[in-house]
Amino acid sequence: MLKSFLKLFEDTHKRTEPTYTVELATAALLSEIVNADNEVTDSERSEYEKQLRKHVNIDEEAMSLLLERGQETADDSIDLVRFTQVLNKHCSADEKRDVIKSLWAIAYADESLAPLEESTIRQIADLLYVPHSQYIKTKLEVVERT
Repeated sequence: MLKSFLKLFEDTHKRTEPTYTVELATAALLSEIVNADNEVTDSERSEYEKQLRKHVNIDEEAMSLLLERGQETADDSIDLVRFTQVLNKHCSADEKRDVIKSLWAIAYADESLAPLEESTIRQIADLLYVPHSQYIKTKLEVVERT
């Protein structure tokens, strides 16, 4: 009887686990940086959209929806693991490096870097298995551009 109960619980748990597309997972990760320091600026929102466009190739209507869903998904999330798992499964090392570079671009969009933004990017880089040298290199590339 206990086995039946546990199986029922496992089946229910498996069905309620959300699945994310690469596009939605990317949008959610980028949105995490917009909201990381609890000060969302217009420049960060604008950079979020600009950076997301680099990673997805969709029409304007779908982009609007993705931007909104990315923010909602990030707000509802309790961790970053589910998003990074999707990218680890479907993206190359170069694509994951580009995501880290986009995170830096969003973080520096308001011309300041909050410690929580940097910490969040470091956490995402670790979860994406991006080497520390690439983490630093992408940061320097963005800093030099701004």
